[in-house]
Amino acid sequence: MSLAPRAVLVHRTSEYEELLARHGTHGQAAFFLSSRGRSIEEVAERHRRARRALAEVATAVPSLWRQARVERADLDRFLFAPEDVVVVVGQDGLVANTAKYLSGQPVVGIDTDPGRNPGVLVRHRAADAPALLRAATADSGTVDELTMVEAVTDDAQRLLALNEIYLGRPGHQTARYRLGPDDESAPAEAQASSGVLVGTGTGATGWLGSLRRERGGGPPPPGPAEPRLLWYVREAWPSPATGTSLVAGVLTATERLRLTVESDRLVAFGDGMESDALELTWGQTVRVGRSPTSLRLLG
Repeated sequence: MSLAPRAVLVHRTSEYEELLARHGTHGQAAFFLSSRGRSIEEVAERHRRARRALAEVATAVPSLWRQARVERADLDRFLFAPEDVVVVVGQDGLVANTAKYLSGQPVVGIDTDPGRNPGVLVRHRAADAPALLRAATADSGTVDELTMVEAVTDDAQRLLALNEIYLGRPGHQTARYRLGPDDESAPAEAQASSGVLVGTGTGATGWLGSLRRERGGGPPPPGPAEPRLLWYVREAWPSPATGTSLVAGVLTATERLRLTVESDRLVAFGDGMESDALELTWGQTVRVGRSPTSLRLLG
């Protein structure tokens, strides 16, 4: 007998909860914010809206389904199952944080603060949850297959990201490495820079978009479902031993960028989550390109 679906509700600790954890009481947190010209009421109201949305979504889960909740900080320790329907209740960034731990499960994004969030990935309201959950299991809803990027090391470590992967020093200081296409016969260039970014069409409006604007344009960014990736080298430094001829480009669905570490320690992390990074040591090689896994986001 097949298992009943499980609704996994993903949420994150609110700013209000973080303030209480730091200051102890509502009154002390209010005093702290007022001394900086802010009101705790706006923070508390956003907290209340998020909790109401989470409760409404939990109530919408069919009675025969199983249900679980996971906080953002625990995502790397949570085991998602093939039959899960993942409901992200929060902001666009929380969808990206969740995507790297999935393997094709359908995802529903619920916006807890309409008008404040862009709503690119959290496209729905809590009131839509009953219909969305039915559509997720009946395969009757519109599903966007959003391209993801992956980094794979020569010792088989793997990292996924929805927006972009950063390779460089943990503190963004100068990193040394060799960069080139994933073709042993093609030359690789020794570089010193503040890191390399490889990202998707979803990430093209964020960090990658900032780099593209700084450089006055470049290749047109791909759409979120397109298999193309963009890559940029940040602040490459020319010297007698390092070059700057490979600083930006496009990867097709089958192409990979190859980076060989020539520093004591580099890291690779995705979507800004530095706490969940791959450690890269001298001489290690990492290849970055389009992931065969995509994010299945209900439209």
